[in-house]
Amino acid sequence: MRLHDIKPNEGAKHRRKRIGRGEGSGMGKTSGRGHKGQKARSGGTIRIGFEGGQMPLIRRLPKRGFNNKEFGTVYAPVNVSALNQFEDGAVVDLEAILKAGLANGTHDGVKILGTGELTRKLTVKANAFSQSAKQKIEEKGGACEQV
Repeated sequence: MRLHDIKPNEGAKHRRKRIGRGEGSGMGKTSGRGHKGQKARSGGTIRIGFEGGQMPLIRRLPKRGFNNKEFGTVYAPVNVSALNQFEDGAVVDLEAILKAGLANGTHDGVKILGTGELTRKLTVKANAFSQSAKQKIEEKGGACEQV
């Protein structure tokens, strides 16, 4: 096999549909837009939820209740099995978790979850622990410290 022998798989490449290039193409005249109306015009798009001037469903339905989600705490999840990359007897704090790349993005802290198995004795400092994670860490002789 040489570089010039390489070809994409059968059916992997498609030709672009050329619209408005005469009646013989099968996509001429109205170019697949039907006849007249807002959607046939250039720039004629309607926003999501628009119902032709009728009161939209989202505005017809009553709004009830209260949502405090904006002010809730969002934890970055880290599984117990991911902590096996630290040395035996190490102190795993938020800084070490971030440096290891186990938690990234915007979050209010780190929560240790109990998925997987832990093989090392660690002292883990985090914002929150699940019950199973706490149990697995303490079974191995480690300690959990809530920050």
